[in-house]
Amino acid sequence: MKIILVCSAGMSTSMLVKKMRDAATERNLEVEIDAVAESQLMNHLEETDVILIGPQVRYLEKKIRSSVEPKGIKVDIIDQMAYGMIQGDKVLDQAIAMKN
Repeated sequence: MKIILVCSAGMSTSMLVKKMRDAATERNLEVEIDAVAESQLMNHLEETDVILIGPQVRYLEKKIRSSVEPKGIKVDIIDQMAYGMIQGDKVLDQAIAMKN
């Protein structure tokens, strides 16, 4: 499963990505998780299953959905509380639920 987190510059989600990777390792899940800036998103879609958008750029949701949903990629906004508290396990659960 490949998960991409989108934010304005690709930086603010880096700590969350690390926490998500740690949670995936603890659960023995094979996932690829990356953070990218919205401007680079279209260069990273290959084999992507889920795109999670940072709450601070939620205004991009409609644009991203219209670009990637025809390709079968699921899109959602990262839960604001989990994002703010850097709860990688909860955001990983959100992505897994979207895939299923």
